Amino acid sequence: MIQLFHLFKNFGANVALQDISLRVRKGEFVFVTGPSGAGKTTLLRLMFGAEKPTSGHILINGINLNRIGRKKLDLLRRKVGFVFQDFKLLTGRTVFENVALALEVRGERPSYVRKKAHLALRSVGLVKKEQSYPLQLSGGEQQRVAIARAIVNDPLVLLADEPTGNLDPDLTREIMLLFRTIHMKGTTVVVATHSRELLQETAQRQVILNRGRLIGEK
Repeated sequence: MIQLFHLFKNFGANVALQDISLRVRKGEFVFVTGPSGAGKTTLLRLMFGAEKPTSGHILINGINLNRIGRKKLDLLRRKVGFVFQDFKLLTGRTVFENVALALEVRGERPSYVRKKAHLALRSVGLVKKEQSYPLQLSGGEQQRVAIARAIVNDPLVLLADEPTGNLDPDLTREIMLLFRTIHMKGTTVVVATHSRELLQETAQRQVILNRGRLIGEK
């Protein structure tokens, strides 16, 4: 599903990733871990197509991101959901509108948008909060809205960058249960985290980064 070949990423003189080769199989659940500054966020942004590698290749579902144009990349990204640590919700829009926007930008029919957004919010337990605004929600609820927005397009791949970094232990377990539920439906899930507590509670594969290098797996 995801294949990385000798991936390098530089930001000016700063080397963010060095010679990363990695394969994530279809339907797999993988944690990317390592200390702050290890390159976790950069790696996920490359997988999403938000950044281009300095060198190397990225294949998502057999498609080489280096060899497709902007239009085809945008189409592919519709099948890759991304959950941010800081939620990135639009505070002037309701919960429903935040989730629906991901479909509206595709030009989907209003009836389809309503149905899919409602189903996505139901899957994260927020149907009763559809008309609330993000700032009226708790941190855990805001993260669940962000997850609903990421899965409303039925993505093949779900990427999450430190999705529990701002949450307490109880909310962390709640959010991780959501990811496991999504994974059980067949979605390939990649979660970046530096939380030792979270990693101690999982038997899932762990890919370890340090200073931009892949140094091991568990």
